[in-house]
Order: sequence, then C-alpha cells, then structure tokens
Amino acid sequence: VPERLRMAVGRHWGWQIQLYAMQSAQSWGVGDYVDLRTICEAAAADGAGAVLVNPLHAETPVLPMLASPYSPSSRVFRSVLALRVTAVPEAAHVDLSALKPASEGVDRNAAWKAKLAALELMWPHHRTGALAEYRAIRGEALDRFGLFCALAEIHGGDWTLWPADLQSPSTSPVAHEGRIRFWSWVQMLVDEQLAGVAEGMAIGVLHDLAVGVDGGGADAWALQDSLALGTSIGAPPDSFNQKGQDWGLPPWRPDRLREQGYAPFVEMVRGVLRHAGGLRIDHVMGLSRLWWVPAGHDASEGTYVSYDAAALLGIVALEASRAGAIVVGEDLGTVEPSVRALLDETGVLGSAVLWFQTDEDGGYLPPSTWRRDALASVTTHDLPTAAGWVAQEHVRVRHELGLLAHSLEEETDRATRERELLLGMLHDEGLLQDEDLVLDLHRALVASPCRLVLAAYGDAVGDLRQPNLPGTIEEYPSWQLPVAGPDGVALSLEELLVHPGVRRLTALLQQVR
Repeated sequence: VPERLRMAVGRHWGWQIQLYAMQSAQSWGVGDYVDLRTICEAAAADGAGAVLVNPLHAETPVLPMLASPYSPSSRVFRSVLALRVTAVPEAAHVDLSALKPASEGVDRNAAWKAKLAALELMWPHHRTGALAEYRAIRGEALDRFGLFCALAEIHGGDWTLWPADLQSPSTSPVAHEGRIRFWSWVQMLVDEQLAGVAEGMAIGVLHDLAVGVDGGGADAWALQDSLALGTSIGAPPDSFNQKGQDWGLPPWRPDRLREQGYAPFVEMVRGVLRHAGGLRIDHVMGLSRLWWVPAGHDASEGTYVSYDAAALLGIVALEASRAGAIVVGEDLGTVEPSVRALLDETGVLGSAVLWFQTDEDGGYLPPSTWRRDALASVTTHDLPTAAGWVAQEHVRVRHELGLLAHSLEEETDRATRERELLLGMLHDEGLLQDEDLVLDLHRALVASPCRLVLAAYGDAVGDLRQPNLPGTIEEYPSWQLPVAGPDGVALSLEELLVHPGVRRLTALLQQVR
C-alpha cells in the first residue's frame, strides 16, 4: 500500500484552487463542477498531473449558505452549490435562461436561490430508473442525508433549534419521502458531473478533507453519538494566529469511534474518495490529537485529546488504495516525530510549504534538503499569498483588524527579516533569476525533490488577498473572494487560463521532472 500511495511513477506538478473563486461566463455566482472539468482539461493539456481543490463537502441547502468550505454540513456527500444546473440532462426539458443570477463576485446565496429554482423546475422530468439505482448504491446514508435536507427546508439549517422530536436521526422519514427523493436526485446529479472530471491526468483531482463538520449540520445530526457536542476543535496560539483558533466544529469522540469499529470514519473517507485521484487531509495531526476548546472558553484555554492514529491512518490508506488514490497530509506546525514516522510508514505524503521550510534558528532551508515524500507549495489557503507576503499585506490587514499580538513596528520588522532571510537563501541557491520575485519563490519548489509541486492561479496573477484569514468571522471576507489581480479586479476563468502570469508560471512548473 505505501508505495502505491506515494506515486511510484515519479514527480508531478499541478494547481491548487478554490473552486468557488474560479468563475467562468457560464457560472451562476460560484465556480462549479464544469469549471473544474475545464481547469483539469487545460492543466492536463499543459502536462499537469493534479488539481487540488478546496473541500467540496455538502452544505445544508437552505439560506443563508455558510461561506467556509471547512465548516460543511456533511463530509460524506458533496456540494450542491457547485452543480452546473444548465449541464444537467433534465435541463433539456425546461427553460432556465431567466434564472441566472446577475450578481457579481462570490454570492453563494444568490447562486443557490437561482439553482434551487432551476432544480425544482427540472425535478418533474427526473430519470426515475437512474435515481432508484443510485439510491440503492448509496443506501441508508443517502436517505438519512435526504431526510436532514427535507427537515432543514422546513425548520431551518441548525438541527439543534428544531422541535425536540425531530432532533434525533431516528425520525420517521415517511412523511418526507418526496423530498428525500428530490435531494437524493440532486446528489446523483453531482455524482454525474464529477465522474471522469480529470481524465487524462496522472493523478487527477485531490479532494480536501475538512477537519470537522458544522455542529448544526447533517453529519452532526446523524452522528450525535460519535461527536463531542458542546466542544469545538481549533489550534493553540502560534506565530501566524497569535490568539489561537476556535473552528467551531465538534470533534470525533475517540471512544465511540472505537466502539463502532470506526464505521462513521470509513463512510466519510469513502464519500470523499468518490471520483477522486487523491485525498488531502487538512490538519492531519487531528488523526493523532486535536485541540478541544470547551464551549464558552477562549481558544488558548483548550487541551489536546488523543486518537488512535495508527487505526485511522490505516483506514485512510486502505480506502485510498482501493480507490487508486494518493494521500497527502497537511502536517504543518508542531508534529510529533512518532506521527510523522507513522505518516511515512503509511505512505502518506507530507506538506512542504515554503514559508515554514526553516531550521531551528529561523533560517530557510535549501530546497535540495526538503522531504521527497511531500507536496510542495509556496503557501496555503490560510496563509499569505505569494504577492501578499512580498508586499507584507498580511501584516497590514491583521494590524487593521486587531489580530496582531505585537506592535505594527515589531511585526513589520519581523516580516522584513523573514523576507531578507528567504531572499538570501534563494540567492545562495542560484534561484533569483527573474525580476518577478513570485516566480523565483516557485523556482524553489521546482528545485526541491518533492514528489508533488502545486501552485495557485492567484499567485500567478499577483493576487494580494489570502482566501481565508483565520481568527476572523465578519471582519474579513474569507471564502468570498474571486481570484483577482494586484488591483483587486476579479478575473474570470477564461481570463485566468490565458493570463501571461499563468502562462509564465506554467512554463516554470513544466520543468518539474
């Protein structure tokens, strides 16, 4: 199993994207599955082996739609918001032209309102035979998810506020069979649009697995006995998030998982691996321990709770092997040596993010010393973009929002020292070859031995704004930003694919061998 998971065929490059931010002319307010297919086709034509996408887990399909893909309703099923309704076979029977939303930017609520209206129009024309077959394949889990969606339509998106007799997943489905069939059909449409989405790519789409679920969503409702409701997971304070993080997601109960033979965990992993070439486990340390924050307490007042990492990673490796998929673990920050050894034994690739490739003294490590069994990138969705880091945009924004633990002068000085150290390393390694520093940052990835090298379209076009700013709720438009140039003007998918910056970065990445 380990060698199969490690991509014995060699090295590959590709793109890491936030799908909602990649909007084409045909998108209805958010990037969708057909846009993903377009991205994969273009990447494959350039020789890319993989596309890493933000979690496409299922939302609760009622307004308002939660923005964060890392706070999903269900990790077993997939996002309905990303469905291209005009590409559904049943669309041939109806006129959807008047429904396309006119809003600009990433507007999930407008997009879902329009898409739901389109689905309701198409529903009378659904393929009954295909739906019956799909329901038989997905079984009880799909029926349960459909029942949750049906109840959420009536009582709201947070099951903890429903009438007491409906707060149990043992609620009788009989009165809601029609809507259960409807929501099952919608998941079938999603499955159809994801099937074969990355044909021609060596690896394909890497689906991101969020570390938890919304406490008011479908999985929390269905798996109440398996989750520690009343607590949430997060992270202790660190240099980028100096007040710690509380993600508001209830954690698995390790004792209940063990008693259940890990069945809920297996079901989740299989759901994410449907139509996937790989799986990225966000905060992979969470399979060994999680920072639990009691309700009503600050993130700094949490504590670590341990899990059976060998059992959980063994399940992931087995299911990925069956699916012919690779596995990447986001193992940034403090990682116990035993966990990293277990990841290596299991065949799970680690993560080599440029900002964190430092020694004990804070100096940047030459790319030649980086781990081979890793996914290399300049940054992640929770960190400054390449252009933002160069311009110290991350310092300015966090200062304006009151998120710095030290003075602006201290943080600016620290950021300047980090930049000088990184530029010094790049110079010493002969990697400062362009007037475009962002391109040189990526040259370090190419020079590394890492098995997988990924870049972001936003970095290629000079986007200053990171997709998510941890520690904020309403203060920053996390998960709502389309890919844009340095001027903040959004770029369409069609513009991105031919953008000179994207073509230059593609040419560099094609040197990965």
